[in-house]
Amino acid sequence: MTSVLVVDDVHASYGRFDVLRGISLRVASGELVAVLGPNGAGKSTLLKTIAGFLAPRQGSITLHGEAIGGLRPPALLRKGIAYVMQRSSLFPKMTIQENLELGAYVRETTDEVRTDIERVLALFPRLAERRRQRAEGLSGGERRMLEIGRGLLLRPRLLLLDEPTMGLAPLVMDLIFDKILEVRATGTTVVMVEQNARRALEVSDRAYVLEQGQTRVEGRGEELLRSEAVRRAYLGSGTAGR
Repeated sequence: MTSVLVVDDVHASYGRFDVLRGISLRVASGELVAVLGPNGAGKSTLLKTIAGFLAPRQGSITLHGEAIGGLRPPALLRKGIAYVMQRSSLFPKMTIQENLELGAYVRETTDEVRTDIERVLALFPRLAERRRQRAEGLSGGERRMLEIGRGLLLRPRLLLLDEPTMGLAPLVMDLIFDKILEVRATGTTVVMVEQNARRALEVSDRAYVLEQGQTRVEGRGEELLRSEAVRRAYLGSGTAGR
């Protein structure tokens, strides 16, 4: 399978504090890959580095074979990387429709974009019902749906999701996971940092477990679920922190 994303021996830091200490991973086309680990493992920092919000000090990052390490977020958006942050980046005074339109700002406003907006609204019927409502009135789950939908408006080659179910009720969490699987089924490549390790392993093709800025374990989601060592270290409570 062709690799969409290759991260090779990447080091990154905040000032003098090293966070990533030689992380490597590969993501194949169409895969859903989960990134797990305890608090402070470097999961969110890894996504920020891939998305261009933090420059790697060492190592390389390639997208479809093209070196992208150190490029800034606007350039990476144009190369097809959509990054859904952990914290909301919606425009609260704008409607659902307007927030989605902003997701396609690097594309021309054409019939093609309008068609894509309708596809996103078909994926998230709750949003379709309230498309003229301001984002400030949405629930936590609806906000996550809108953020993911806005990312899809880029027609991304790679979708990065940082803690997409954090703070959500179990039923809403399950709905978000179902929608992520639907996104993957369209052929979109997804890398997901997730605090609910057990559920993430259930839905992912493969997973990487980070610890202290390094990759400790990698494998297929179903295999890691069966691993006694992984279950003891990371699945005792059914979750793993940020």
